[in-house]
Amino acid sequence: MKHRRDALRLGAGLAIACASARLFAQAVDPKNKLGLEVDFVPTPHEIVGAMLELAKVKRTDVVYDLGCGDGRIVIAAAREFGARGVGIDIDPERIREAVANARQAGVADRVRFVQGDLFEADFRVVALFLKWNYNRKLRPRLWDQLRPGTPVVSHEHDFGADWPPAKRIETNGKTVYLYIVPERK
Repeated sequence: MKHRRDALRLGAGLAIACASARLFAQAVDPKNKLGLEVDFVPTPHEIVGAMLELAKVKRTDVVYDLGCGDGRIVIAAAREFGARGVGIDIDPERIREAVANARQAGVADRVRFVQGDLFEADFRVVALFLKWNYNRKLRPRLWDQLRPGTPVVSHEHDFGADWPPAKRIETNGKTVYLYIVPERK
């Protein structure tokens, strides 16, 4: 049971960090039929790999990608690390694309994709690529829902001075941060 909880915890942490980048891009896609605040901006494959390695994803983990777009993060977690994955995106077109990509990658049995709002999702381990202001908006929810010690990996944007990263790496000129959810006071 402990391993399952730890797997869910790690999976949720990765998911938020990686997936959110796309949902919270600065520009709005003119083809955006849903009226979303942001357009689809995929995380580069080398950044996906760096994020999953930084979070030390294992076969027993479940990686949740909030704002999963084309599904590349959970697909990479399943294909490269043997983990399971859940992708959540508000755009049904992105969900269809992610499902097709998982089938093509041969990992459809290890991942699933759900259409939904990341701010309404229940998650346990997080990976994200959100702008700094969304990271700060999401932080209270992360601290409330995630167990202390849960890893949160963020591509390019930090959580502010009052939550310093546990580790920071550079990959192809891009910064990836590792945060650990603190003990509750």
